[in-house]
Amino acid sequence: MELLKLAGVFCVMILVLWRKKPLSWAVAAAALAVWLLFWMPARTFAAALVRGAVRWDTIQLLLVLYLITFLQRMLEKRGCLTSAKDALDGLFNSRRVDASAAPALLGMLPAVGTVLICGDIVRQSTDGFLKTEEQACVTSYYRHVSELFFPTYTSILIAVDLSAGKVSVGGFTLAMLPMLAVLMAIGWLFYLRRIPKDAGFFAGRPKAFYWKLLLRSLWTIIFTVILIVAFGVPVHIAVLACIVCNLLVGRFGWKELRPFFASAFEARLMISTLLIMMFKEVLAAAGVISALPAFFSSLPVPPFLVFALIFFFGSVAAGSQAIIVLCMGMAMAAAAQGGLALFVLLMCMAYAAMQLSPVHVCLAVCAEDYRISLGTLIRKTVPLVGVFCLAAFGYYGLLRLFGF
Repeated sequence: MELLKLAGVFCVMILVLWRKKPLSWAVAAAALAVWLLFWMPARTFAAALVRGAVRWDTIQLLLVLYLITFLQRMLEKRGCLTSAKDALDGLFNSRRVDASAAPALLGMLPAVGTVLICGDIVRQSTDGFLKTEEQACVTSYYRHVSELFFPTYTSILIAVDLSAGKVSVGGFTLAMLPMLAVLMAIGWLFYLRRIPKDAGFFAGRPKAFYWKLLLRSLWTIIFTVILIVAFGVPVHIAVLACIVCNLLVGRFGWKELRPFFASAFEARLMISTLLIMMFKEVLAAAGVISALPAFFSSLPVPPFLVFALIFFFGSVAAGSQAIIVLCMGMAMAAAAQGGLALFVLLMCMAYAAMQLSPVHVCLAVCAEDYRISLGTLIRKTVPLVGVFCLAAFGYYGLLRLFGF
């Protein structure tokens, strides 16, 4: 009975999203559905909402999102990621690197328009060697690589917070590196190996110049990741430290910085995130999360497979953030001791599904840019995603073997 109620909550969320409403609307509707379907007392429901809004975890997450967006504005102002692409040209003179590493670097800017810049780079690198629909697939595929593991993406930060302390940001980033290598290799196997290496770029300066340019372009990102992964520094402190250092190194003046304070506050993102954290508390107060482990342990199907399928098809239908919000807490409650292996598997499933999801805006933009249908782009991406999912299940088994 509890599972049917939860399915009803999931249907409410999907219905709102399919009506092209913002995620914040879907989360608010789902919270109301939990209140009504689980017959929660009004006082309990209100207390859960307040608790979710004022918890330090919620405040910390909102602070991280603001600081990351602020840092993004600074990188855009100095053209850091574009300079990194120029450095790659000088270092490798490789069409394959241009078509893969450059979009992956640019993809660290979480903006829809980035896919258009990536499209121009991929066209220059692959014209005459790949068909139009294949170019579109390569563009979309590599532009989203950083979303798999990079510890500044909203979905990753929310998922880690919902893991109830079983997974840290640094631990997740390290655990995802093998899957990142697999992801890059799959693209090479299907498409990049058909492209000649030589890009015809004439390096007018020594290699040392381009290494320095690459380091100058990416030092902020490298510094942030090292602080988080190697030293266990909380994300908000790591990003703030990086911003302060970048102020000095980049010699930002007040006139340049002043617009960032307002533009870094993305109201839609902040409201959605706040509602997500409140919804998490409502689910916990309803007793859903604590009741599901016993249910899944009684099923003849392994719980990891059940959750993997839920995350994959749920992300295709409603987007990864929606399914993470609804199910990650339950999955972690049902996980064996540790939980990192299951967490990595589910994030891989959500990531893979988003490369096929019609609710993923970037896919539509990419398809339109190449003047092909969204269905054509998705069909070209399916084989790559299929191989990646198989690898993710294998990696899950390996992590479990070592006790994660």
